[in-house]
Amino acid sequence: MHRRERVTAFRAGVHAIVPALIATATWGLVTGVAMVKSGLTESMALAMTLLLYAGSAQLTSLPLIATGAPLWLIFAAGCVVNLRFLIFGAALQPYFRHLSWPKRLGLGYFTTDMGFVLFMPRYGDAAERGTREQLWYFIGVITPGWFVWQGSSIIGIYLGTMVPAAWSLDFAAVLALLAITVPLANSRPMLVSMLAAGVVAWVGQALPLRLGLAAAVVAGVVAGIWAERFFKGRA
Repeated sequence: MHRRERVTAFRAGVHAIVPALIATATWGLVTGVAMVKSGLTESMALAMTLLLYAGSAQLTSLPLIATGAPLWLIFAAGCVVNLRFLIFGAALQPYFRHLSWPKRLGLGYFTTDMGFVLFMPRYGDAAERGTREQLWYFIGVITPGWFVWQGSSIIGIYLGTMVPAAWSLDFAAVLALLAITVPLANSRPMLVSMLAAGVVAWVGQALPLRLGLAAAVVAGVVAGIWAERFFKGRA
């Protein structure tokens, strides 16, 4: 019975993430090409994508690496861009705190934005947290994305030298992100959250170390929580 429950939850997670995998593959391919185009060797780029597994942090660090910026600045920029995962981790902690710390670290490595976005609406209001179903659903959501990302990124790394410089890969990356985010705009609190995050990100473009992105994440979360409470109160 336990095995059937795990398999059912895992399949539900995989089914939920499948529509986003095409955009994930596009984003991974663009990142792989960008690493090679920035001057990294194929082995360095391969190590970066396997160890880091964070597209936004990778793309943020590449210009700094190409210009020979200090190592501390490269790490600081990557950490700032990934500050949103502190919020993700705090929100997911009640569901996985019963696991040993190596298992929690493993889940943290595989956690993605889409994994968090798909998990929380499903179990955010669950009366019981830390169930076997929740764990295996989350594993089902985050596992396929890792394989798709790494596969497409590795293809981009080894085909990067063949891509003409005139190709607008940045635009392809934007389209990939839009393909992920637009279907999520299916409720008023989500729309408020996206609008707040978008405005703050646009206003904060001039901030150093991509701090505008971190501020946008915080603004989006706060606005989404406020909007959800506001519309529930009106209902």
